[in-house]
Amino acid sequence: MTDDPLTAANSGPEPARPAHTPDVARRLEAILLIVEEPQSLVSLAAAVGAPVPAVRQAIEGLVEDYDGLAGGPRRGFELREVGGGWRLYVREEHDDLVTEFVNTQAPSRLSQAALETLAVIAYKQPVTRGQVASIRAVNVDSVVRTLLARGLITEVFTDAETGAIHYGTTDALLVNLGINSLDDLPHISPLLDDGADGFDEVLRA
Repeated sequence: MTDDPLTAANSGPEPARPAHTPDVARRLEAILLIVEEPQSLVSLAAAVGAPVPAVRQAIEGLVEDYDGLAGGPRRGFELREVGGGWRLYVREEHDDLVTEFVNTQAPSRLSQAALETLAVIAYKQPVTRGQVASIRAVNVDSVVRTLLARGLITEVFTDAETGAIHYGTTDALLVNLGINSLDDLPHISPLLDDGADGFDEVLRA
């Protein structure tokens, strides 16, 4: 510290120290493990409290690490950029393995919550998780994961602007229902006791 007031005045504030990349990478991993939708660099930077350049550098390092390019083993999952955002995915070669495992762990019957969520997706598709949650007025994250694992729904496309994943049903649903196409699904209104008209309008919107 100098006693010269002129020197002190010209020195200005200390420049902010850059975020330490390994620390940023660890915080990013914690966030990426729980997100359901691809996250932009800006969103991730805000979540971990680090500058965007530091987050970009950490993301690049994690991609190399998971791909086995940093000296370690190639992981069974990958960090992939989809629709302008980043999210962890099971590697494609392990999809069948994971699906089989989840199916053996899951009960043979779907829960009431899963059936209701599946119905909304079937009638509204393609539909985002947020739209389904809005219609059902509950969080549907775990239910959507279950339906994906059962092979009853699939990711149809990802919105390029928002990163939101749109879901639709698969042929496996038709097989389970014993119908040839979605056109064979019954009209929803007669199946509901209350608010049928309004709900039917939401589904058709």
